[in-house]
Amino acid sequence: MGPLFKYCATGILIAMPLLASAAGDGRLTLEMLYHPNQKIDTKLKPLTRLSWDAQNRLIESAMNEGVLQQAMVDLQSWQKTPLGKENPVTAILRKAGIEEKQVIGIADKLGAEIRPGASSYLFTYQNDLWLLDLKAGLARELTNTPDQAEDEAILSPDAKSVAYLKGNDIYLTDIATARETRLTHDGSETNFNGRLDWVYMEEVYGRGKLRAFWWAPDSSKLAFLNFDESKVPVYTLPGEHVQPVRTERTRYPKAGDPNPVVRLGILDKTGKLSWTENPYPDQETLIVQVGWTPDGKLLSSWQNRVQTWLDLRMYDADLKKSKVMVRETSPAWVERLPFPLFLKDGSFLWESDRTGHRHIYRYQADYKLLGPVTKGEWDVRELHGVNEKSGEVYFSANERNPIGNDLYAAALDGKSMRRLTQEKGTHQIRWSGDFSHYIDIWSSLQHPPKQAVFSADGKLLKLTDETPIPAAVQALKLAKVSQQQVKARDGFLLESLLYLPPDFDPARKYPVYQHLYAGPMAPQVNDRWSNDLYPHFLAQQGYIVWVLDNRSASNKGAASAWGIHRNLGAGELQDQLDGLEWLRAKGWADMDRVALNGWSYGGYFTSYAMTHSKAWKIGFVGAPVTDWHLYDSIYTERYMGLPSENKEGYERSSVIKAASALSGKIMIMHGTMDDNVHPQNMVMLIDALIKNDKEYSLQLYPGMGHGPRGAWEIWSLQKAKWKFLKENL
Repeated sequence: MGPLFKYCATGILIAMPLLASAAGDGRLTLEMLYHPNQKIDTKLKPLTRLSWDAQNRLIESAMNEGVLQQAMVDLQSWQKTPLGKENPVTAILRKAGIEEKQVIGIADKLGAEIRPGASSYLFTYQNDLWLLDLKAGLARELTNTPDQAEDEAILSPDAKSVAYLKGNDIYLTDIATARETRLTHDGSETNFNGRLDWVYMEEVYGRGKLRAFWWAPDSSKLAFLNFDESKVPVYTLPGEHVQPVRTERTRYPKAGDPNPVVRLGILDKTGKLSWTENPYPDQETLIVQVGWTPDGKLLSSWQNRVQTWLDLRMYDADLKKSKVMVRETSPAWVERLPFPLFLKDGSFLWESDRTGHRHIYRYQADYKLLGPVTKGEWDVRELHGVNEKSGEVYFSANERNPIGNDLYAAALDGKSMRRLTQEKGTHQIRWSGDFSHYIDIWSSLQHPPKQAVFSADGKLLKLTDETPIPAAVQALKLAKVSQQQVKARDGFLLESLLYLPPDFDPARKYPVYQHLYAGPMAPQVNDRWSNDLYPHFLAQQGYIVWVLDNRSASNKGAASAWGIHRNLGAGELQDQLDGLEWLRAKGWADMDRVALNGWSYGGYFTSYAMTHSKAWKIGFVGAPVTDWHLYDSIYTERYMGLPSENKEGYERSSVIKAASALSGKIMIMHGTMDDNVHPQNMVMLIDALIKNDKEYSLQLYPGMGHGPRGAWEIWSLQKAKWKFLKENL
């Protein structure tokens, strides 16, 4: 369920500041937020597109009506010098014979990909692969198989070849000759070459990323994963929202089911194949990272099935045998970790959660630990790189701000550290290749995004963008927003957001609408800007809106989440009840009228809370896991272990088993084609509720996956939620 929190789209609550009313009565309506034809525009002005080229020059890029314009920006005078002639992408596409109705769409998509120094870009047209060559000013077809789609295409580092998938096999086309070579030949419904299966895509490499092949730095070969799916059970989604029925069948391992058997192979450009040796022939394992060192050595990361350890391995020259560079273990589970950053002397930097917090460690070339580069009760969020001349490591971390991040520099020996960013919030950093300057995009709960260029010592050179708040938002009377830490019963500081009505009166009692996600390492309280106005709408209607991250969701170090290991639900509930006690003590929250809202893991927790406590009067249960036997193997076993080894834990965490204890009213919401949290979860819960004489409300979304996507579906969902809230709270 790793990326599932992305799909809590029905009301992720992040704070916005109180703004003065500029027009009308400043009140929101549900139509203004969600009606397909009546909603207001709250989109922010796009930021200037800035990037660094291979010569460490700052480049400003823009696509105007299909014409790419690029200019070099002088970092002292801020004068802009056009880089060569403009590249009329639309004209190139038209010249190549691309249909007019598709020209603008293709040009816009390409425009978002174009970067300084690169002239070759791939796109798909009429089911074939094409190359846009800006240097030559032309676009040309690379494949000619309109009856068979190519996907996951990627250029080689030297831009002379392109590798891609057709079905479950890997192909390669030479750019100069457009000659195609089929590299693998045994792809089938149960044998995937270079294509991630469902569970690896969702839980390891990232939803939407299907590519499982990687170019070597010298462009001579590809590493790839092969998946044998033959023993993985098939789950069928009937697709009864259309005629004829559009059935979807996915190989999906639930907790305890057979996983795909995965092998790591190497292909040269002629299709010559060799397999690496399996270093764990007697164990079930996962291959969670594959890649290459800058000088062409193969790397991979392996974990045992329940993910209590991780081995980083480097392969020898013949790419068959490997040695362990680093082994990570944990009292609960080990997160998938980034590959190391190598220095010129062969030493490397490695990120680890071994202390319960993510920190950077330096290892010698012989894999011996030299020591930590960072340490403390905080977490490194991203390792940006090393300036070997100055001996400094650059990284982002939450050392100052537990719900945001800042940019830091530290000595390689770990003896000194300094913060480079000044304003609190969440910073996104892009360094120049020589680490002399960086671009910083940041925002906070109170301020929309800004963009600026800084020198390496943190000196501001130019504020390029300061995004204005949209006029439609400035005209609104919004909630009074505060962010605070709440002490749990053992003293742990829980992060929270509170939205009070614009006309808040502490002498009154207000009903409470609470939103959460609650899943491991997925906080909802973040110090960054959001355009979500739904909590402000509710506050205007007289509700207090409450957002609290239980400790396991807070992302305050891996150790903050380890306490839920093998027993999901109980620890999260205790923290959430502690948060409600903080609200109760304020005196103005009506604790007999509290609503709980969550989607995905949040749907699981909402249904768990409504069956394991009486603190909430109503619950909005979106796409819930209702018993962990029903969810996928890799996510579930990371946190719960194998069902055969943790029967009591699976029993205790089940909502279905606890259906007879339902307290309050719930609305269950689910897409009928949800390939992630299967509708089976919802159906089995409803069956248990019926058999225990419990009432429920149900909202189904035909043809929708893990959350409604269409404008009318979202409008329908929000109308139903608002009606249920008004009638039952």
